[in-house]
Amino acid sequence: MIPRTVAGVAVGAGIGVVAALMGVAGGELLIPTIVLLYGLDIKLAGSLSLAVSLPTMLVAFARYSRDNSFRTLKDNSTFVIAMALGSIAGTLLGGILLGAVPSTVLVPVLVLLLLSAFKVCAISSGSDLLPRRQNRR
Repeated sequence: MIPRTVAGVAVGAGIGVVAALMGVAGGELLIPTIVLLYGLDIKLAGSLSLAVSLPTMLVAFARYSRDNSFRTLKDNSTFVIAMALGSIAGTLLGGILLGAVPSTVLVPVLVLLLLSAFKVCAISSGSDLLPRRQNRR
């Protein structure tokens, strides 16, 4: 049990650093880590991810409030409100569907999410890891 706990602290610290640098809560990294490191069901991993993400978000809010980053929220308030409302509606719907959607459906969705996150990171960093599409005429 101790090695898994140490691994959890180490991986959690790594995810925390990446999440802080990217300005995210880290759920996209936490869920696969919990599934792979601890072998838990993906639904339970999602719930645990929420519990782990809350302190991460609180620390991020405190950190970003010191350097005027919240100005962006004010400048984009219509977008932020629309996304927040959509997120709340999606969360309510997801909660309703939680018992109806099997884990075997959620795992491929998680894989697609991770692949899209990888693509976004590669594109935003200017990496040549992904082949570029050629314009065909």
